[in-house]
Amino acid sequence: MIKPLPLVSPGSPISNDPTWVDYVSQIPPIGPLPPIADRRPLPMTWKEVRQHGWDEIDVVIVTGDAYIDHASFAMAILGRVLQAAGYRVAILSQPDWQTCEPWKTFGRPRLYFAISAGNMDSMINHYTAGKKVRNSDAYSPGGKIGLRPDRATLAYCQRAREAYKNVPVIAGGVEASLRRLAHYDYWSDKVRRSILLDSKADLVAFGMGENSILEITARLAQGQTVKELREMRGVAYCLGASETPLADALVLPSYEDVCQSKEKFALATKLIHQETNPYNARTLVQYHDRQAVVVNPPQFPIPQVAMDRIYDLPYTRQQHPTYQEPVPAFDMIKDSVTIMRGCFGGCTFCSITAHQGRIIQSRSEASILNEVQQIAESPKFKGTISDIGGPTANMYQMRCTRPEVEAKCRRQSCVHPSICKLLGTDHGPIIQLMKKSREIDGVKKVNVASGIRMDLARLSPEYLHELAAHHVGGQLKVAPEHTSDTVLNLMRKPNNIDFEDFTDKFKEESRKVGKKQRIIPYYIASHPGSDINAMIDLALFLKRTGYRPDQVQDFIPAPLDVATAMYYTELDPFTMKPVYVAKRIRERKMQRALMQFFKPENYFDVREALLSVGRKDLIGNGCDCLIPAAPPREAILKRRKTAGKQFGDYVHQIDATPAQTGKRTSRHQPSAGYRPARKSTKDAGKGKSPPPRPGDQRGKKS
Repeated sequence: MIKPLPLVSPGSPISNDPTWVDYVSQIPPIGPLPPIADRRPLPMTWKEVRQHGWDEIDVVIVTGDAYIDHASFAMAILGRVLQAAGYRVAILSQPDWQTCEPWKTFGRPRLYFAISAGNMDSMINHYTAGKKVRNSDAYSPGGKIGLRPDRATLAYCQRAREAYKNVPVIAGGVEASLRRLAHYDYWSDKVRRSILLDSKADLVAFGMGENSILEITARLAQGQTVKELREMRGVAYCLGASETPLADALVLPSYEDVCQSKEKFALATKLIHQETNPYNARTLVQYHDRQAVVVNPPQFPIPQVAMDRIYDLPYTRQQHPTYQEPVPAFDMIKDSVTIMRGCFGGCTFCSITAHQGRIIQSRSEASILNEVQQIAESPKFKGTISDIGGPTANMYQMRCTRPEVEAKCRRQSCVHPSICKLLGTDHGPIIQLMKKSREIDGVKKVNVASGIRMDLARLSPEYLHELAAHHVGGQLKVAPEHTSDTVLNLMRKPNNIDFEDFTDKFKEESRKVGKKQRIIPYYIASHPGSDINAMIDLALFLKRTGYRPDQVQDFIPAPLDVATAMYYTELDPFTMKPVYVAKRIRERKMQRALMQFFKPENYFDVREALLSVGRKDLIGNGCDCLIPAAPPREAILKRRKTAGKQFGDYVHQIDATPAQTGKRTSRHQPSAGYRPARKSTKDAGKGKSPPPRPGDQRGKKS
């Protein structure tokens, strides 16, 4: 177990705060690891607790996801970090929240409950941009829905309180991080209070949690109270009505102010995002009536030795053996390797920067190659590393070249509106890592499937060559997001000309190595700033270049994002200039359809969009037209089907199958006749009629 540590760690290599302690780096280095097949997961039942030789649990981690013991999942990382530090940890995965009994599975935890909704905000996990229930949950066995509640953090904290009084409850994860202050909630269409007040958690540990959870655990184990943890970095807490916050804290517009004034909400968003650099961030205070929610500065980025400690732990790289069905998210990442975290792109619609930070934290080359070697030695490995990357794969080892400037910088993006001249953009480390990873015995292919920053990649011809020659599985996914300069500027993304230039260079490198490889671009519909005309321009670009997106992403306003503030307030928080926002479901549907104008079933939506802005010139049979003058049969069938669902059987429908219509597909097939329910044509009038349809009066006796 980690020994009790002093609150002062003089001479910390990355800290200018003498009270900060790097707990993760103090985890003892792990020796030779057993083969993956011989490792065992953290316990999910009391029987497994006993098999570990434990008679008590120190920390119970409650999560809304299925337990997958892989370093792509927070509960696995945090649980393994605590275990390596000598603590006894159990996982309570997707518990039945209707009762507190599951929270008693492991008895009263000695230290606390650690609560997380999972890898995603539970509302985004449950609902589409159209506010419809999703058909599947990638983080649940069999993709089943309904295994976690809406606003899971609230329910889980409440049940923990019910199960055991006076046991500290610490909330964390993406949902708690992004809702730590007053925030706009898309699904209820209102500004909600800090999650601290609604969940009644003792603390919210925001951002990446390894250092926070180790510090919380070590200090509670020393006998400190939760109240004594309030001076920690990376935590938020609520003061009582009689308590006074620090005098030098930055006071945000209050909850009542941001509810009543959209200008105040935009201002609060700007202030919050200007205080995210851990080297110069101030403590934030936001009043909710007489209570003050206090958010301390973020944790410092952890050094490379700490990153290696985290990812070198003995994960089984498998879903828990009690699951009878595969977890879809595991299938996607089981043979992937995380090489870094953080992103300095600062995209306004993305939560990665707000959660992981702008400062890149990279693993050492030796640690990464060791993990690739372990995967290659697994009997189930088929030869392909599905991804070697992170939030942005080609930001590996990149950082500001002037630490003294980085410590003062409040810039929201290092690459927008242009690449900062102080940013180190050397692709040498990632190129070397890519080369060495594919030379490991048993590895046939190493793909780069996570995102890459195109404006950075263009700066390195050698990186583009390596990518095209060895690390793309036939198609490369990139995210230009839009073509409109106005929208791209609001997103903090490079202009479309950068995407076209990158595409040309990538295709040229592919041609040189004798490969035909496709670019698969991702775009967002209905982002703030995007109107019908902007989407028409995007559709025309797609037609001209031949791109046909298989997937379309509708903008979802996630809590705390800058783009979400734009959506709610219709203002740019950093300029206070008005921003056009598509809020009507009908317009959002038309924007989505324009991105897939080539699909026959989207015909009527695209036609309505074009006519709404006077672009009848794009309807017809000319080469510049988006849709033909006459609707295709598929569009008519879809309209009738949709009308049938909406209005019932009063709408005439064309059924899809001969069995439903009674029509023959050939003259050799016997007809079902006019009344297919009768036994034979000779029994006409004698057999039972089929049951009447809803709303149909036939067959009823007067």
